[in-house]
Amino acid sequence: MPSHANLQGGKAFGLLKEQQRQKLEEINKEYMEDQKYRDEDDLPEKLEGFKNKYAEFDLNDEGEIELMGLKRMMEKLGAPKTHLELKKMIMEVTGGSSNTINYRDFVKMMLGKRSAVLKLVLIFEDKANSTPCKPEGPPPKRDIASLP
Repeated sequence: MPSHANLQGGKAFGLLKEQQRQKLEEINKEYMEDQKYRDEDDLPEKLEGFKNKYAEFDLNDEGEIELMGLKRMMEKLGAPKTHLELKKMIMEVTGGSSNTINYRDFVKMMLGKRSAVLKLVLIFEDKANSTPCKPEGPPPKRDIASLP
């Protein structure tokens, strides 16, 4: 009897997540070997980032981002959308072929030349996270003379 057959709770969830990450890693290898994406700058780092972002919002752990996962992603990014807007985003990414975003569609969108709304939001989030907008530490002391 396999050792993972009796896993419960957190261990079973961890095993499921690991299997999901392995599937995503296999798809990443396909993109690494694809001639169309060879000239892409920092492709391994980008694919790793896409894999992590995708896994975070795959709520049902079935390898697809559904409407609620996309809703959660947009809320976390600070750009909440209505259900109709989310459905339009999914249609734009999948070309109308599905009600969920699979990992291949997600990577094609992120690496592609077309600027989907979701791609723009994710790029904006990465830029916002990489450069701090306000200085670190407490604000400087001010006196009454320096006030406008």
